[in-house]
Amino acid sequence: MDSARLKKGSGPTVRRMLLGSELRKYRDARGVSRADAGHHIRGSESKISRMELGRVGFKRRDVEDLLRFYGVTDASLINTMGKIAEDTNKPGWWQEYGEALPNWFQVYVGLEEAATRIRVYEAQFVPGLLQTECYARNVIKGGSVPPDPKAEDRLKVRLRRQQHLEDSGVKFWAILDEAAVRRPIGGKECMQEQLERLIELCDRQNITLQIVPFTAGAHAAEAGSFTILRYPEFKLSDIIYLEQLTGSLCLDKRSDIDAYTMAMERLSVIARPPAETKGILREMIEDL
Repeated sequence: MDSARLKKGSGPTVRRMLLGSELRKYRDARGVSRADAGHHIRGSESKISRMELGRVGFKRRDVEDLLRFYGVTDASLINTMGKIAEDTNKPGWWQEYGEALPNWFQVYVGLEEAATRIRVYEAQFVPGLLQTECYARNVIKGGSVPPDPKAEDRLKVRLRRQQHLEDSGVKFWAILDEAAVRRPIGGKECMQEQLERLIELCDRQNITLQIVPFTAGAHAAEAGSFTILRYPEFKLSDIIYLEQLTGSLCLDKRSDIDAYTMAMERLSVIARPPAETKGILREMIEDL
Protein backbone atom coordinates (compact mmCIF):
# COMPACT_ATOMS: atom_id res chain seq x y z
CA MET A 1 0.00 0.00 0.00
CA ASP A 2 1.34 3.41 -0.99
CA SER A 3 0.83 5.54 2.11
CA ALA A 4 3.16 8.34 0.98
CA ARG A 5 0.18 10.70 0.81
CA LEU A 6 -0.45 10.25 4.54
CA LYS A 7 1.94 12.95 5.64
CA LYS A 8 1.85 14.36 9.13
CA GLY A 9 -1.32 16.40 9.53
CA SER A 10 -3.20 14.79 6.64
CA GLY A 11 -6.90 15.10 7.25
CA PRO A 12 -9.68 12.52 6.96
CA THR A 13 -10.48 13.33 3.32
CA VAL A 14 -6.99 12.32 2.19
CA ARG A 15 -7.27 9.08 4.16
CA ARG A 16 -10.70 8.29 2.74
CA MET A 17 -9.50 8.79 -0.81
CA LEU A 18 -6.36 6.72 -0.28
CA LEU A 19 -8.24 3.90 1.42
CA GLY A 20 -10.99 3.98 -1.21
CA SER A 21 -8.51 3.80 -4.09
CA GLU A 22 -6.71 0.86 -2.42
CA LEU A 23 -9.97 -1.04 -1.90
CA ARG A 24 -10.92 -0.47 -5.53
CA LYS A 25 -7.52 -1.78 -6.65
CA TYR A 26 -7.91 -5.02 -4.68
CA ARG A 27 -11.52 -5.49 -5.80
CA ASP A 28 -10.60 -5.04 -9.46
CA ALA A 29 -7.66 -7.43 -9.13
CA ARG A 30 -9.99 -10.07 -7.70
CA GLY A 31 -12.68 -9.47 -10.31
CA VAL A 32 -15.37 -8.82 -7.71
CA SER A 33 -18.39 -6.67 -8.64
CA ARG A 34 -19.47 -3.75 -6.46
CA ALA A 35 -22.80 -5.49 -5.90
CA ASP A 36 -21.12 -8.65 -4.57
CA ALA A 37 -18.77 -6.60 -2.40
CA GLY A 38 -21.69 -4.66 -0.97
CA HIS A 39 -23.63 -7.83 -0.23
CA HIS A 40 -20.59 -9.26 1.61
CA ILE A 41 -20.59 -6.41 4.14
CA ARG A 42 -24.39 -6.26 4.39
CA GLY A 43 -24.45 -3.13 2.25
CA SER A 44 -25.20 -2.10 -1.31
CA GLU A 45 -23.43 -1.41 -4.58
CA SER A 46 -23.84 2.33 -3.99
CA LYS A 47 -22.17 2.03 -0.59
CA ILE A 48 -19.11 0.42 -2.17
CA SER A 49 -19.07 3.15 -4.81
CA ARG A 50 -19.13 5.89 -2.14
CA MET A 51 -16.38 4.14 -0.19
CA GLU A 52 -14.14 3.80 -3.24
CA LEU A 53 -14.65 7.47 -4.10
CA GLY A 54 -13.68 8.49 -0.57
CA ARG A 55 -17.04 10.18 -0.01
CA VAL A 56 -17.80 8.57 3.36
CA GLY A 57 -16.05 7.45 6.52
CA PHE A 58 -15.19 3.77 6.99
CA LYS A 59 -15.89 1.11 9.58
CA ARG A 60 -12.81 -0.91 10.41
CA ARG A 61 -14.79 -4.16 10.31
CA ASP A 62 -16.06 -3.41 6.79
CA VAL A 63 -12.56 -2.68 5.49
CA GLU A 64 -11.06 -5.81 7.02
CA ASP A 65 -13.95 -7.99 5.78
CA LEU A 66 -13.60 -6.59 2.25
CA LEU A 67 -9.85 -7.11 2.15
CA ARG A 68 -10.23 -10.75 3.13
CA PHE A 69 -13.04 -11.15 0.60
CA TYR A 70 -10.68 -9.74 -2.04
CA GLY A 71 -8.08 -12.37 -1.17
CA VAL A 72 -5.71 -10.25 0.93
CA THR A 73 -3.93 -12.43 3.50
CA ASP A 74 -1.18 -10.10 4.78
CA ALA A 75 -2.17 -9.51 8.42
CA SER A 76 0.06 -6.46 8.71
CA LEU A 77 -1.51 -4.83 5.67
CA ILE A 78 -5.03 -5.58 6.91
CA ASN A 79 -4.18 -4.10 10.30
CA THR A 80 -2.65 -0.96 8.75
CA MET A 81 -5.67 -0.34 6.54
CA GLY A 82 -7.93 -1.01 9.50
CA LYS A 83 -6.20 1.74 11.47
CA ILE A 84 -6.53 4.13 8.54
CA ALA A 85 -10.24 3.28 8.42
CA GLU A 86 -10.59 4.41 12.02
CA ASP A 87 -8.77 7.65 11.21
CA THR A 88 -11.20 8.49 8.40
CA ASN A 89 -13.82 9.30 11.02
CA LYS A 90 -11.67 11.70 13.02
CA PRO A 91 -12.41 15.42 12.58
CA GLY A 92 -10.21 17.44 10.23
CA TRP A 93 -8.06 20.26 11.66
CA TRP A 94 -10.47 22.80 10.18
CA GLN A 95 -13.33 21.56 12.34
CA GLU A 96 -11.71 23.02 15.44
CA TYR A 97 -12.83 26.42 14.16
CA GLY A 98 -16.44 25.34 14.56
CA GLU A 99 -19.07 27.80 13.44
CA ALA A 100 -16.53 30.09 11.79
CA LEU A 101 -16.75 27.85 8.73
CA PRO A 102 -20.06 26.75 7.21
CA ASN A 103 -20.41 23.02 6.60
CA TRP A 104 -20.24 23.41 2.83
CA PHE A 105 -16.86 25.12 3.08
CA GLN A 106 -15.51 22.51 5.48
CA VAL A 107 -16.20 19.93 2.77
CA TYR A 108 -14.20 22.03 0.30
CA VAL A 109 -11.21 22.42 2.63
CA GLY A 110 -11.00 18.64 2.89
CA LEU A 111 -11.19 18.22 -0.88
CA GLU A 112 -8.59 20.94 -1.39
CA GLU A 113 -6.18 19.29 1.04
CA ALA A 114 -6.50 15.96 -0.76
CA ALA A 115 -5.92 17.40 -4.24
CA THR A 116 -2.51 17.05 -5.86
CA ARG A 117 -3.24 19.62 -8.58
CA ILE A 118 -5.36 22.75 -8.27
CA ARG A 119 -6.36 25.03 -11.15
CA VAL A 120 -8.17 28.28 -10.40
CA TYR A 121 -9.78 31.04 -12.43
CA GLU A 122 -10.50 34.08 -10.27
CA ALA A 123 -12.50 37.09 -11.45
CA GLN A 124 -13.00 39.01 -8.19
CA PHE A 125 -10.00 38.74 -5.85
CA VAL A 126 -6.54 37.28 -5.57
CA PRO A 127 -7.13 33.57 -4.74
CA GLY A 128 -7.29 32.85 -1.03
CA LEU A 129 -4.27 30.54 -1.14
CA LEU A 130 -2.13 33.41 -2.45
CA GLN A 131 -3.37 36.26 -0.26
CA THR A 132 -1.24 38.14 2.26
CA GLU A 133 -2.59 38.38 5.80
CA CYS A 134 -3.53 42.05 5.34
CA TYR A 135 -5.30 41.43 2.04
CA ALA A 136 -7.09 38.35 3.37
CA ARG A 137 -8.26 40.14 6.51
CA ASN A 138 -9.75 42.96 4.46
CA VAL A 139 -11.46 40.55 2.04
CA ILE A 140 -12.94 38.51 4.89
CA LYS A 141 -14.14 41.55 6.83
CA GLY A 142 -15.18 43.55 3.78
CA GLY A 143 -18.81 44.56 3.79
CA SER A 144 -19.57 43.01 7.19
CA VAL A 145 -21.98 45.25 9.10
CA PRO A 146 -21.72 44.80 12.01
CA PRO A 147 -18.16 43.34 12.00
CA ASP A 148 -18.06 39.55 11.76
CA PRO A 149 -16.89 38.18 15.15
CA LYS A 150 -15.71 34.99 13.42
CA ALA A 151 -13.53 36.80 10.89
CA GLU A 152 -10.25 36.15 12.72
CA ASP A 153 -10.93 32.40 12.88
CA ARG A 154 -11.71 32.39 9.16
CA LEU A 155 -8.43 34.21 8.59
CA LYS A 156 -6.54 31.58 10.60
CA VAL A 157 -8.06 28.84 8.45
CA ARG A 158 -7.04 30.64 5.26
CA LEU A 159 -3.46 31.06 6.44
CA ARG A 160 -3.27 27.41 7.47
CA ARG A 161 -4.53 26.36 4.03
CA GLN A 162 -1.71 28.44 2.55
CA GLN A 163 0.80 26.61 4.74
CA HIS A 164 -0.42 23.29 3.35
CA LEU A 165 0.13 24.56 -0.19
CA GLU A 166 3.67 25.55 0.74
CA ASP A 167 4.51 22.33 2.60
CA SER A 168 2.89 19.84 0.21
CA GLY A 169 4.23 21.17 -3.08
CA VAL A 170 0.79 20.78 -4.69
CA LYS A 171 0.78 22.02 -8.29
CA PHE A 172 -1.20 25.26 -8.27
CA TRP A 173 -2.07 27.09 -11.48
CA ALA A 174 -4.06 30.31 -11.18
CA ILE A 175 -5.42 32.44 -13.99
CA LEU A 176 -6.47 35.85 -12.69
CA ASP A 177 -8.61 38.43 -14.38
CA GLU A 178 -6.82 41.79 -14.43
CA ALA A 179 -9.72 43.28 -12.46
CA ALA A 180 -9.16 40.75 -9.66
CA VAL A 181 -5.54 41.85 -9.28
CA ARG A 182 -6.16 45.59 -9.61
CA ARG A 183 -9.20 45.81 -7.32
CA PRO A 184 -8.04 47.99 -4.37
CA ILE A 185 -8.21 46.06 -1.11
CA GLY A 186 -7.03 47.49 2.21
CA GLY A 187 -5.27 50.59 0.93
CA LYS A 188 -2.07 51.26 -1.00
CA GLU A 189 0.39 49.57 1.38
CA CYS A 190 -1.75 46.45 1.62
CA MET A 191 -2.05 46.25 -2.16
CA GLN A 192 1.67 46.77 -2.71
CA GLU A 193 2.45 44.00 -0.25
CA GLN A 194 -0.01 41.70 -2.05
CA LEU A 195 1.39 42.41 -5.50
CA GLU A 196 4.94 41.90 -4.23
CA ARG A 197 3.83 38.61 -2.73
CA LEU A 198 2.50 37.48 -6.10
CA ILE A 199 5.82 38.39 -7.71
CA GLU A 200 7.62 36.19 -5.16
CA LEU A 201 5.21 33.31 -5.79
CA CYS A 202 6.01 33.41 -9.51
CA ASP A 203 9.39 31.89 -8.63
CA ARG A 204 7.86 28.85 -6.90
CA GLN A 205 8.24 25.70 -8.97
CA ASN A 206 4.79 24.43 -7.99
CA ILE A 207 2.94 27.70 -8.72
CA THR A 208 1.99 29.12 -12.14
CA LEU A 209 0.32 32.53 -12.45
CA GLN A 210 -1.25 34.10 -15.52
CA ILE A 211 -3.24 37.31 -15.92
CA VAL A 212 -6.08 37.87 -18.38
CA PRO A 213 -5.73 41.53 -19.49
CA PHE A 214 -8.66 43.87 -19.98
CA THR A 215 -7.79 43.93 -23.67
CA ALA A 216 -8.83 40.26 -23.97
CA GLY A 217 -12.46 41.37 -23.89
CA ALA A 218 -15.18 38.74 -23.43
CA HIS A 219 -13.85 35.26 -22.72
CA ALA A 220 -14.69 31.66 -21.86
CA ALA A 221 -15.36 32.24 -18.14
CA GLU A 222 -18.06 34.86 -18.31
CA ALA A 223 -20.00 32.91 -15.65
CA GLY A 224 -17.38 33.71 -12.99
CA SER A 225 -14.71 32.14 -10.82
CA PHE A 226 -14.19 28.38 -10.51
CA THR A 227 -11.70 25.83 -9.21
CA ILE A 228 -10.69 22.48 -10.67
CA LEU A 229 -9.39 19.97 -8.11
CA ARG A 230 -7.46 17.01 -9.49
CA TYR A 231 -6.65 13.64 -7.88
CA PRO A 232 -4.44 11.67 -10.31
CA GLU A 233 -2.70 9.80 -7.48
CA PHE A 234 -6.04 8.37 -6.36
CA LYS A 235 -7.25 7.73 -9.92
CA LEU A 236 -10.42 9.71 -9.19
CA SER A 237 -12.26 12.13 -11.44
CA ASP A 238 -11.70 15.87 -11.14
CA ILE A 239 -14.05 17.98 -9.04
CA ILE A 240 -15.28 21.40 -10.15
CA TYR A 241 -15.88 23.75 -7.22
CA LEU A 242 -18.18 26.74 -7.58
CA GLU A 243 -18.65 29.05 -4.60
CA GLN A 244 -21.83 31.05 -4.07
CA LEU A 245 -22.92 33.60 -1.48
CA THR A 246 -24.58 31.09 0.85
CA GLY A 247 -23.27 27.76 -0.39
CA SER A 248 -21.27 25.94 -3.03
CA LEU A 249 -21.49 23.33 -5.76
CA CYS A 250 -19.11 20.41 -6.33
CA LEU A 251 -19.54 18.99 -9.83
CA ASP A 252 -18.09 15.66 -10.93
CA LYS A 253 -20.11 14.75 -14.03
CA ARG A 254 -17.93 14.17 -17.07
CA SER A 255 -19.83 16.78 -19.13
CA ASP A 256 -19.29 19.44 -16.45
CA ILE A 257 -15.62 18.56 -16.02
CA ASP A 258 -15.04 18.73 -19.78
CA ALA A 259 -16.78 22.11 -20.06
CA TYR A 260 -14.79 23.74 -17.26
CA THR A 261 -11.52 22.15 -18.35
CA MET A 262 -12.06 23.52 -21.84
CA ALA A 263 -12.85 26.95 -20.40
CA MET A 264 -9.60 26.84 -18.41
CA GLU A 265 -7.63 25.85 -21.49
CA ARG A 266 -9.11 28.74 -23.46
CA LEU A 267 -8.32 31.14 -20.64
CA SER A 268 -4.71 29.98 -20.57
CA VAL A 269 -4.45 30.86 -24.26
CA ILE A 270 -5.86 34.41 -24.02
CA ALA A 271 -4.04 35.16 -20.75
CA ARG A 272 -0.55 36.61 -20.88
CA PRO A 273 2.16 33.90 -20.66
CA PRO A 274 3.48 33.05 -17.17
CA ALA A 275 6.87 34.54 -18.08
CA GLU A 276 5.23 37.97 -18.39
CA THR A 277 3.36 37.91 -15.07
CA LYS A 278 6.10 39.44 -12.94
CA GLY A 279 6.48 42.37 -15.33
CA ILE A 280 2.72 43.00 -15.36
CA LEU A 281 2.62 42.97 -11.56
CA ARG A 282 5.50 45.44 -11.34
CA GLU A 283 3.60 47.79 -13.66
CA MET A 284 0.57 47.49 -11.37
CA ILE A 285 2.72 48.47 -8.38
CA GLU A 286 3.87 51.56 -10.25
CA ASP A 287 0.23 52.44 -10.94
CA LEU A 288 -0.76 52.39 -7.26
